[in-house]
Amino acid sequence: MKSLPKTALIFGISGQDGSWLARLLLEKGYAVYGTSRDREAPGHGNLARLGIRDRLRLHSAVLNDFRSVAQVISDVRPSEIYNLAGQSSVGLSFEQPVETLDSVIHGTVNILEAIRFLGLDTRFYNASSSECFGNTGDGPADETHPFHPRSPYGVGKAAAYWAVANYRESYDLFACSGILFNHESPLRPARYVTQKIVRGATDIAEGRAQRLTLGNLSVARDWGWAPEYVDAMWRMLNHDAPEDFVIATGQTHRLEEFVALAFAHFGLNWHDHVIIDDTLLRPSDISVSVGNPAKAKRLLGWEAETRMPGVVAKLLEAEARIRQSSTLQAV
Repeated sequence: MKSLPKTALIFGISGQDGSWLARLLLEKGYAVYGTSRDREAPGHGNLARLGIRDRLRLHSAVLNDFRSVAQVISDVRPSEIYNLAGQSSVGLSFEQPVETLDSVIHGTVNILEAIRFLGLDTRFYNASSSECFGNTGDGPADETHPFHPRSPYGVGKAAAYWAVANYRESYDLFACSGILFNHESPLRPARYVTQKIVRGATDIAEGRAQRLTLGNLSVARDWGWAPEYVDAMWRMLNHDAPEDFVIATGQTHRLEEFVALAFAHFGLNWHDHVIIDDTLLRPSDISVSVGNPAKAKRLLGWEAETRMPGVVAKLLEAEARIRQSSTLQAV
């Protein structure tokens, strides 16, 4: 008899990571389900861009409503659940701290409690974040590095991380957290600084703009490529035992380097076009953030292939394709 495909449920399927993960799982033969606040509402553009919208089954669910979460898990009864939902902008979390904490902490606990309450043998992945660490100091942070978050978003992710660990230890659930460092793709919303830089540099090169306004360029980050990072998520849930993993490139670059590469792609000197605006600075920020992915390489066989220069190049190539397509459609 032909075996049934694995079933995956992705909370936050329409976001950057959710969309890439859905495509990966479909390629692996999974039956993929996803949630949004209203499955009939527009806003699934990323899924359409990847050409997979019609291959998914969507459900309506609100993460901070336990009944809503439990109902969709009960209906789907998935073999794997990925929690990628919740308010995901660090900058916005300073403006909406209550909403951020509520969606990140309560949403995670509601999923864990639903799995426990329903008695399901479901493997659970929680999207944690390098923001839990705060400044990583002189060396890359591994899974033993202490947490010192510097934003409401980081506080929420740290609390959710410990909730996952508590449920794993208390109820013997296969539950793990991926502590992902910065990872980008063309599916990022425009409010993210990487997209702002790529679009701004392209606009200036095309004569659509003269200046790009940015904040603190001295911060250093560990940037990777999102489609590679969702593969690490899948590997975690298909590992022999539930463990937490740092997912990163292991390399750090200042934001100024990112800007310089984007402008250099067009033969431009960023100093001639970028304006620094102190009003864009956050109340507190992370100076240096870099991860040590040695455990992921050793136990999962995962290693980042795309480093920061490659990320910039891929983002610029994608932006060029998008603009070319829009021009052709307008003709």
